[in-house]
This record gives sequence, C-alpha cells and structure tokens, in this order.
Amino acid sequence: MIIYFTGTGNSRHLAKKVGEAINEIPVNSFEYIKECKKGSFDSDTPYVFVCPTYAWQIPHIFEKLIRESVFHGSDKAYFIMDCGGEIGNARKQLQALCSDKGFEFMGVYEVVMPENYTALYSAPDEKTAEKLIIKADKAALDAAEYIKAEKPFPDIKVGIADRLKSGIVNTVFYKFIVSADKFYATDKCIACGKCVRSCVLNNIELKNGKPVWGKSCTHCMACINFCPTNAIEYGKHSIGLRRYTLTD
Repeated sequence: MIIYFTGTGNSRHLAKKVGEAINEIPVNSFEYIKECKKGSFDSDTPYVFVCPTYAWQIPHIFEKLIRESVFHGSDKAYFIMDCGGEIGNARKQLQALCSDKGFEFMGVYEVVMPENYTALYSAPDEKTAEKLIIKADKAALDAAEYIKAEKPFPDIKVGIADRLKSGIVNTVFYKFIVSADKFYATDKCIACGKCVRSCVLNNIELKNGKPVWGKSCTHCMACINFCPTNAIEYGKHSIGLRRYTLTD
C-alpha cells in the first residue's frame, strides 16, 4: 500500500508512478490530516510512504499521521522522499519511527524533483522542470523494483553535514522559520477560496474577501503555488519568483 503526502504535487506524481509499477492505487493522506482522522490501514504488501523533504526530514504532520495510525498486515515500510537537493540524514528519524511502530525499516529512496519552496526559492523554468521530472520518473521505477522484490533500498551515504541538517537545523527551521505570519494576499486576489481548500491544516479563512492566515502552518507552499492569480506573497522573499505545481 502506498500512502503519500504532497504540497504542490511532486509526491503525488511519484506515488502514482510507483503505484503503476507495483499495481497499487496510492492513498492520499490529505483528508486524514485535514480532518484530524487517524488512519486504519490493512495491506498484504509492504507499506510505501511517499512525501517531500522539509528541512532534511519527512514533514512533521506526515510523521504524526503515521504515528497515530494503525497498520495491519505487512510489517515492512519503505520511504520515498522527493527533495530539491538532498534528504540529509532523514534515515535516522525514519528508523526510529519504524522501531516505534513495529515496522521493519526497508530504507529511504531520495528523488530530486523541481523546487517548490517559494518562500525562499524560485521554481525552475519549464524545460528544467521537465528534465528533472523525467529523471525522477526513472528513479521511481528503480525504487519500485526494490519494492516488488521486497529488498531493502540501497543505503545513502551520510556525512557530518547531513546529520546537522536533519538534526539541529531541522529543529531551528521549525521553531523560527515555519510560520504563516509573512503570508498575505495582494489586490490580485479574486476570493476564489482555492488557498482555503488547499491548506491541509485548515489555517486559512476568507475574511472580507481576502485570505487570512492563522498560527498553524507547515510551509507546504500549496496556497502560494496554487493561487490562480499569483496573488499570494511571502513577505518580500517571494515577489517575482516563479511558482510551481504538478497537477498530472
């Protein structure tokens, strides 16, 4: 069984590619998280968790769902993480998670996808994004071969910098960087409500025809990237930056 979390579409795309290769229909975790539901899953085949990389770890909200859900059947767990560069020492966190849940950790597979962290970075141009996705599709198929054979993913070499990124840097990132305070809508906003619907943490509401952000945010960048009029900005950092979504 494939269970995925996605902000702007990268992880959904990979989950679908892997699903096609191993004959599984991916399960979207969005409604579980948005509606604060604990999952109860049953699978005779290994569990495959697909998600983006947030500061060199899996998103905390996705980890929370896994921890609070019940899994029957297979005790094997694979992880596929897409990223803009690399996943650091995410493996350590995932091994601990699997130990706590009674899973046999089958490894984590790193897949580079187009950048979507619009709070700081511009998305790649269309041609560059296409090249990255083509390469990522091959990686997804390679990962699927390990899953079908129920063989562990190859280990990823981890250095001191990786340990720091997935450790103290992740802690600092969530404490000081992950906040919705800098989000705002410009006069280009048409009050369509797409940002409200796309927010997995129900952190956005329309007031007087404009979105207003609350205090719960995971920096998935769905609101800013899916806005049809590019009306949402993140302080001054995002002004003029290219947006990115993958909606296949």
